[in-house]
Parts: sequence; C-alpha cells; structure tokens
Amino acid sequence: LYNLTYGVYLLSANENGKDNACIINTAVQVANNPTRVSVSAIKGNLTHDMILATGEFNVSVLTTQAPFRLFQRFGFQSGKDTNKLAGFKHIQRSSNGLVFLTKYANAYLSCSVINQVDLGTHIMFICDVTECANLSGLDTMTYAYYFKNVKPKPESDKKGYVCRICGWVYEGEELPEDIVCPLCKHGAADFEPIA
Repeated sequence: LYNLTYGVYLLSANENGKDNACIINTAVQVANNPTRVSVSAIKGNLTHDMILATGEFNVSVLTTQAPFRLFQRFGFQSGKDTNKLAGFKHIQRSSNGLVFLTKYANAYLSCSVINQVDLGTHIMFICDVTECANLSGLDTMTYAYYFKNVKPKPESDKKGYVCRICGWVYEGEELPEDIVCPLCKHGAADFEPIA
C-alpha cells in the first residue's frame, strides 16, 4: 500500500451534505493487515469536527506540483462557516461519498475511525483504510520541499517573525513566548525572524 511518512496532505470530510478540507502534515501507516493509519487534526476546526461527528474522512497525498494557492485556499485549519471545496474543479468522490483531489495528489485513502487520542491541541485518529488508489507517479510533497520551493518568502521590508508552518507573519520586535499562530495553531518554536 502506501508507507505514509512526514509529508503534506489534504484532509477532507463531509457532514450533512457539506464538504470541507484542510492541510495536515501527519498521516502515518501504522499497520499492514488490516491496513491502518493515524492522522492528526487540529481541534475545533470544521474538518476535525466533521470527522468527530461522522467517523469518516479522506486523505489526498499532495505532490510537488501543488501550488501555493492550494495552501492559501485550504489552509492548515478550516474555519467554522466555510466550504473551501465549493467550486473547486479538481475533485472526485470515492465510494464513501467523500471528496479527494484528482490534481496535485498522487494517491488518496478513505478512512474509517476506530479510535482517537487527545494530544492537547490535536486529536490523533486511528483508522482502518477502506479504499485507496494511486493517482499519479509524481513525487510526494514534503515539508522540506514546501518550505524551499512552494511557500513564498516574506517581504524583506517587514520586521517581525514568520510561522514556518503556514507563513503567517507576527509584526513586532519581540516574539511572545506563549504565541500561538492563529492559522495553524503552532507555537513560538515554529516561528523564525524575518531576515
């Protein structure tokens, strides 16, 4: 199947006929027979809440062809009242009725939650894989590739700190020790000074 490792993925879910999705960075294959994966999602965003309610989701494995506009559209956290998949052309539905990407993804997995673990800011879902498919032979996007080749560099005339995860900029002379990025919910350790 897929030995998922540290990469970048689109997590999609559906509740009451409404689709949503957000970018995640943790999807790991934990067992082969039955095939199981673990996926972590930030608590309290819409995609996470949909998974809690329905117990199902899809993971699209992003490729190095995924442009920054895809990250801008879906973000590392989905808002409460948005449907980020509305009008998006590059999707299909798997047999569970959930959306997966047909472009910018090299594989997708449909998953059914069997357990969950509270990790503080995140929930880790342990899941059985119910369906999967290879979509292309393109290379998988990694965080290292995202940082080096996809995420735009901050403008040099700004002063402050940038979140290495999602690119949100904190403008200020000193970064508060207890800062939490409002977009991806990562802490001060994931910020770096704007050069």
